[in-house]
Amino acid sequence: MPQRGRPRGFDADEALERALEVFWRQGYEGASVTDLTAAMGINKPSLYAAFGGKEELFRKVVARYAEQDMEYARTAFAQPTAYEVVATLLRENVLAVTRPDRPAGCLSIQGGTACSTENAPVAGFLAASRLAGERALADRFVRAVAEGDLPADADPAALARFVMIVTEGHAIHAAAGVSREDLRQAAEIALAGFAAASGARLPEHATNPA
Repeated sequence: MPQRGRPRGFDADEALERALEVFWRQGYEGASVTDLTAAMGINKPSLYAAFGGKEELFRKVVARYAEQDMEYARTAFAQPTAYEVVATLLRENVLAVTRPDRPAGCLSIQGGTACSTENAPVAGFLAASRLAGERALADRFVRAVAEGDLPADADPAALARFVMIVTEGHAIHAAAGVSREDLRQAAEIALAGFAAASGARLPEHATNPA
C-alpha cells in the first residue's frame, strides 16, 4: 500500500538535491518547510513521511553533500605525501566553492553557522562534522610523520587546523563574491606557508599553476 501523502512518481534523490539547494542558499533557519516542499515538488505530509521532518531532512542533505560535493577531499587524502594532500585539498577546494552549478561557498558553512537556541543542535552537528574532517586530516599528518614524510617535530593537529581554517575561509569569501582566481592565489600562498611551517618534503614536480 502506498505511503500516505506520498505523490506518485516521487523521486527521493531528486527531492534531496532540490532541498540541498534551498538549505545552501537560505541556511537552515532561513529555509522554511514551505520553501522546501515547493522546491522538492512534494507536500508537507510527504516530507515528514519520507524524511522525518526538517532537521532529519537537513542531516540527509548534508550526508548527500559530503558524498557528492566533498569527493575531492577523499581524493586529496589518498595522495602519497602530506604536501600533495594539502596541495590537492586547497586547490580543489577553490574549485568546489566556486562551481557555477552550485551556490557559492560551502553548505556546511552557509547551512547553519549561526542558529537560534532552538536550532543549536543543527549548528552543533555542522561544527562536529567540520571538526571530524580536521581530525581526519591530522591523522593523515600523523601517518606522514611516521613515514618520515613530515619531520618528527611537526604538529599534525596544528597543521590540520591551519589547512581547515584556510578552506573554510575560502568558502566564506566565495559566498561574498571573491573570484576563483583570487581564491586560487590565496590557496597557493597557504600551500607555501604549509610547506615552510611543516618542513614537508616537496615532490620534484611541485609547481604552482600559472
